[in-house]
Amino acid sequence: MEYFIICLVAFLTSILTFFSGFGLGTILMPVFALFFPIELAITLTGVVHLFNNVFKLIIVGQKADKIVLFKFGVPAVIAAFLGAWLLLNITELPSLYSYQLGIKEFQITPVKLIISLILIGFSIIELLPLFDRIKFSAKQLPIGGLLSGFFGGLSGHQGALRTAFLIKAGLSKEAFIGTAVVISCFVDFTRISMYATNILGKGLLENTVLVTSATFSAILGASIGHRLLKKVTLKFIQKFVAICLILISLALGVGLI
Repeated sequence: MEYFIICLVAFLTSILTFFSGFGLGTILMPVFALFFPIELAITLTGVVHLFNNVFKLIIVGQKADKIVLFKFGVPAVIAAFLGAWLLLNITELPSLYSYQLGIKEFQITPVKLIISLILIGFSIIELLPLFDRIKFSAKQLPIGGLLSGFFGGLSGHQGALRTAFLIKAGLSKEAFIGTAVVISCFVDFTRISMYATNILGKGLLENTVLVTSATFSAILGASIGHRLLKKVTLKFIQKFVAICLILISLALGVGLI
């Protein structure tokens, strides 16, 4: 069942988020978390995210703006190392609290609680109209890179912040998409190289078939998204996903998943 659900979500989300530059990791990671420990879910999502970005890099990467890549991408890569390092360290911390519902015991761990709060924060941002009116200047690109890279390394949620800053950088639509894809690839490669030193033997290799299936599903979705002539405004879906993320985050935070 997890194969069908994860692959379907990867396919549909990849279509919807091709132009926006974010969303695949935001939606896919909580779905992985329904079936796997949170640190492994982040890693599996990161692998799918990376290979999907490599595919998009081939078809739109040449449009990337080199100046923006330097100003935003370099701080993002540095911060991604820090975020991934923090994730690896907090996974080793003991449980904060445990409780029982019926015969099953649930654990509230630091990593689950932190990722839960991050998910809720990003979900609330998506629901607030104020977020659409926030303005960022080109001078703030390094700050955006640091924030996007750090949260990308910690939880995989780099896209929303990256888009918020890059959309104000005066780029053409093609340059915006290409630049976002290149930066996302850099951050994904950085964080996965960090995860692999600790999590490679804890479930990543055992789920190669699942990751491969989800990756091909996401690539198929991206290829369909590339053929779309116009960006479709999907406000309802955006809000619906944000609400679902809050519910999943609450369940994660109290140890139910």
